[in-house]
Amino acid sequence: MAMAAYFSFKNLAILALALPFFAQAAISGGIECGDLTKDSCAFAISSSGKRCVLEKRMRSGDEAYTCRTSEIEVDTLKGWIETDQCIEACGLDRTVLGISSDSLMESQFTQKLCSPRCYHGCPNIVDLYFNLAAGEGVFLPKLCESQGENRRRGMAEIRSSGYVAPGPKSAGGFLPEKYIVAPAIAPPPY
Repeated sequence: MAMAAYFSFKNLAILALALPFFAQAAISGGIECGDLTKDSCAFAISSSGKRCVLEKRMRSGDEAYTCRTSEIEVDTLKGWIETDQCIEACGLDRTVLGISSDSLMESQFTQKLCSPRCYHGCPNIVDLYFNLAAGEGVFLPKLCESQGENRRRGMAEIRSSGYVAPGPKSAGGFLPEKYIVAPAIAPPPY
């Protein structure tokens, strides 16, 4: 009986957290990036399936934040506002401007991104950074795998943009090689 009550309470909590997002979509007919606030824009996906981007502009000496629709399309999710739980679990900030792979070079961020709580519980964020890593020639699951064993090498692969030394070819030294990485499909959301 206690187990059943736990599961029904858990389901009720999930429903309570999800209800505002469904209500927002129902009332407005969908999520449009231009309608989002500074606190909900970053990591959101419009109903048309394009990522939202937070931008900062100066107006009359004051900072003004606007949310706009980017040209980055998402295949798997539409009409999504990222939860505060995922923002925290993945080590992100709601007020991040633009979309960049720079944070992948920070080991503290990569540790949080690769943590089970983020990697298995936040499909939108994993999809975004999977594609950003692929753009740098890095396969995110391999980078996450390297977090436990050889973190420096994973970071070096990103910094080097795919150029690696294959080992001695002759007594003369090393010859750099360029490895071409084909686009990969992001892992399915959990």
